[in-house]
Amino acid sequence: MMRKGENIIFGCHFPRLYLCPMKLLDGKLVSQAVKDRLKTQTDERMLQGKKVPHLAAILIGNNGASETYVASKVKSCSEIGFKSTLIRLDADVTEQELLFKLNELNEDFDVDGILVQLPLPKGISEQKIIETILPSKDVDGFHPESVGRMVQGLPAFYPATPYGILLLLEHYGIETKGKHAVVIGRSNIVGRPISIMLNKNEYPGNCTVTVCHSHTPNLKEICLQGDIIIAALGRPEFLKADMVKHGAVVVDVGITRVADDSKKSGFAIKGDVDFENVAPLCSYITPVPGGVGPMTIAALMMNTFKACAAKD
Repeated sequence: MMRKGENIIFGCHFPRLYLCPMKLLDGKLVSQAVKDRLKTQTDERMLQGKKVPHLAAILIGNNGASETYVASKVKSCSEIGFKSTLIRLDADVTEQELLFKLNELNEDFDVDGILVQLPLPKGISEQKIIETILPSKDVDGFHPESVGRMVQGLPAFYPATPYGILLLLEHYGIETKGKHAVVIGRSNIVGRPISIMLNKNEYPGNCTVTVCHSHTPNLKEICLQGDIIIAALGRPEFLKADMVKHGAVVVDVGITRVADDSKKSGFAIKGDVDFENVAPLCSYITPVPGGVGPMTIAALMMNTFKACAAKD
């Protein structure tokens, strides 16, 4: 049976060897479902006289993309009923000034989650900033303690994008047990954590995971073995149809602006997957945009709620 909001493409004009219909993993739909559930839980906390979750975000400078991302997070907090605080700092802020602000937030009991929007200006150590945030408020899931607990299978805040992918797979009931998951990309933000999370002994998980990267010599052959492929390398339309087997589940994490004179904006948004040619082969696939992006924010909201509930 179809779930509400699933998109199925019928009547595709492709050779018989292609699989059709295909279903979209709709991140907008699922993220809204997650936020609706969190709103209900937050309303219940208010009725019980408990504190509502409070997310504090630090935005440095005037980077357009960062402004958009942070605005989406603040808007989501408002929709759910969370409290949010946006702290704007000048682009020339020093590392010591940023560390001082983080320590203030660490000591503020009312603040449950802290995020510093990346990238940071030159001269500021990203790792030092990440390690300064208290693990109990590390809703981005980047602190070494959070990562270590995740690796050991202990309760932890998962990095938001990989966590969002798991929520997406879970919503659509994608079978993961015993499947071969191929992860293309080994970043600390997506590739490495999702490989660990898909390998864990619970659902979604229990996959056999292969992590590929720029030095993998037989990438195409490995991808063709993948029941689930996570493309997270930041190269537009890298994953081609001849790299994907019939019936695979493909999750496209990439989002890159590519010059396009036909667009009013002058650019098009491309993922890491050649969607037009890969999609007909898939059982499920994420669109770009509208796939993993909204799920990242939903996962961040989940982590913030958990951080607040842990204080009860």
